[in-house]
Amino acid sequence: MNQEISTLLDVFPLLNLSEDVKEQVELLQKQSRNSKFYIDGNEDSLRLKLYDFLNEFENGRIPERNDLYAFFVEKLGICNVKSCRVEIEFLEEQIVNHDGDIEPTASVLNGFVALVRYTRFLLFSFEDEEGELGKWKRKPTKKGLITKEIADTFVTIPKDFCCPISLDLMHDPVIISTGQTYDRASITRWMEDGHSNCPKTGQVLVHTKLVPNRALSNLILQWCTANSIPYDPPENPHHSSESAVSALLSKAAIEATKATSALLVEQLANGTPRAKTVAAREIRWLAKSGKQNRACIAEAGAIPLLKNLLSSPHTFAQENSVTAMLNLSIYDKNKIRIMDVEGCLGAIVGVLRNGHTTEGKENAAATLFSLSAVHDYKRRIAQENGAIEALAALLREGTPRGKKDAVTALFNLSTHDDNCARMIDSGAIQALIGALGCEVVFEEAAGALALIARQRMGAEAVGKEEMAVAGLTEVMRCGTPRAKENAVVALLELCRSGGAAATEKVVKAPALANLLHGLLFTGTKRARRKAASLARVVQRCEHASFHFGGLDVGPGDMNFPISVPVL
Repeated sequence: MNQEISTLLDVFPLLNLSEDVKEQVELLQKQSRNSKFYIDGNEDSLRLKLYDFLNEFENGRIPERNDLYAFFVEKLGICNVKSCRVEIEFLEEQIVNHDGDIEPTASVLNGFVALVRYTRFLLFSFEDEEGELGKWKRKPTKKGLITKEIADTFVTIPKDFCCPISLDLMHDPVIISTGQTYDRASITRWMEDGHSNCPKTGQVLVHTKLVPNRALSNLILQWCTANSIPYDPPENPHHSSESAVSALLSKAAIEATKATSALLVEQLANGTPRAKTVAAREIRWLAKSGKQNRACIAEAGAIPLLKNLLSSPHTFAQENSVTAMLNLSIYDKNKIRIMDVEGCLGAIVGVLRNGHTTEGKENAAATLFSLSAVHDYKRRIAQENGAIEALAALLREGTPRGKKDAVTALFNLSTHDDNCARMIDSGAIQALIGALGCEVVFEEAAGALALIARQRMGAEAVGKEEMAVAGLTEVMRCGTPRAKENAVVALLELCRSGGAAATEKVVKAPALANLLHGLLFTGTKRARRKAASLARVVQRCEHASFHFGGLDVGPGDMNFPISVPVL
């Protein structure tokens, strides 16, 4: 402060001041210049010791237990789990509110967090600061620091952020020669299958070079951050985007996290039942944020051991292990690790079907949704015994959050054509039709039905359901713009693929003319296009020059030049 005052007085012009005031200012200036910045020698040595510990991790050495005990317990007075937790939360708060020009840097603060976390498990083992396992659920988390669990983040994804092929949020958007943007994995698979044209426009590709769409990638990252949705940018040395809430990790922080992960995994493998439960909870918290954290935990061998806890008779052991699995699955490489562990998918489905708690079941559904982001896994998940049946049951009987978890998972699984038969056999269609009346999930339910109805067997199955057409038309009447769009697409697909019986039901739906009329003028671009197509279907059924709802819908008048893939 004295240095700042001295600098200010040196540059501030002393104009029109009385002699008395000027004398006081000069005195203050002299005193501030003569002041010295005092650093407590003990505090400075403690600060240097902290950096010494980080340097040890940086150089691949783990600090000695006795040294950590002498520093944290004897000098700092951090002598139990609770005081470690308080220290970690304070440091995390500093990271969130960190100004880039202030020392220590955010990466160093992250190193301190990792160091204190490692010390907590090394020195104080796996004692529970709460005293009772059941109290864990009431422990508050730091708002704004760690991302919410993926199951709490299901919001409507902007259509421009979804890949036209997979319909999923794009992870690595790239531009092809026609100027269209796709997710890299989807368009690569499309080309590898022998296609030489653009999926959206049908134009022949003049070359197969994929150009990263940096602008869109940054927009997706900003949207995910704003909505607290975990999002790992592609691993690309030229990709510079960073999450707003996670600072760059130093090598020391990474090494400390690896050491912590090893301690946690050791307890999962050989600890008492209580210690295993504590370890699962700590992994759940550690995996809430940061790709590197999730990678370190998985590389230490946590996933097979967490799988064993999924069938635990202990309520909190099961709930924490399935939530830890959910958080780990956000990292793409961990999806592969989870699916490669024998019996792991079945164990997750087991929690979904017969979990001890509602939260455990919901997080199991969210884990299936996360895993289904990989196209090749959608069929495996659908074929797993009882998976779709359990999702359908959760959609029918779950809490609002449970319904959301279930419908998003079913929607994702519906994007794979091979899953249509399973959707029919498992009762998912009936559950989705029932969900059309639920405001929380009608948008995704209509979208899933539209996907199922693309295939003949799916359209016929949907068309046979008594309330299908009525439910979809009601969504067209009262839904959100996106829900209305999905509903009209579903009705159009019923007419195209469901045969004469399904078409007749759609054409005879009460007030369909008025609903289509409204969409033609007020719907989204895609909804208007699909409404025009459905109007032409009805016109053909009613013969030649029919004026549908007072609106001439001849082929020439309904030609909307918008190329958007079916949901």
